[in-house]
Amino acid sequence: MAFELPALPYDYEALQPYMSKETLEYHHDKHHKAYVDNGNKLAAEAGMGDLSVEEVVKQSFGKNAGLFNNAAQHYNHIHFWKWMKKGGGGNKLPGALQKAFDSDLGGYDKFKADFIAAGTTQFGSGWAWVSVKNGKLEISKTPNGENPLVHGGSPILGVDVWEHSYYIDYRNARPKYLEAFVDSLINWDHVLELYEKAKG
Repeated sequence: MAFELPALPYDYEALQPYMSKETLEYHHDKHHKAYVDNGNKLAAEAGMGDLSVEEVVKQSFGKNAGLFNNAAQHYNHIHFWKWMKKGGGGNKLPGALQKAFDSDLGGYDKFKADFIAAGTTQFGSGWAWVSVKNGKLEISKTPNGENPLVHGGSPILGVDVWEHSYYIDYRNARPKYLEAFVDSLINWDHVLELYEKAKG
């Protein structure tokens, strides 16, 4: 199953002023495309060209760093684009999610503070996550392209804190970018979809 660069689910101007057209063009058209191209080449070389992206991520973790980095970043970005939408964010969560956020994460305000803290304190490049693990939601952070899939979790929300995700728009103000992501960009419908899938 060759990796493919997905089209953005909105146009390049859709997320302004929180994420600029220039950021999306660089991030999607150049960075994500490179993960796809390199990932396909390395997956074929490793004899994993027919596997799903999730399988490649899990099987290459700790064994084939080059393949893992590109496959994991491809997986992360497939969802990252869908985790955002025009007019997204805010504390109006679908019912089932609201319930889980209240019981597992201490409610929306605590989630927001903890999620932003995870993204802010991830040293260097990486991601902050909400995932389902052992039937419960948890917040975590990972370096580089690593994600909860390789730690027994199912990611339902992630934010990219690599500099190419925010530097054009926010320079070095990562917390400001994270706040804009939570307040104005999160597509809660996609989060709910992944949550329901993870809960099976």
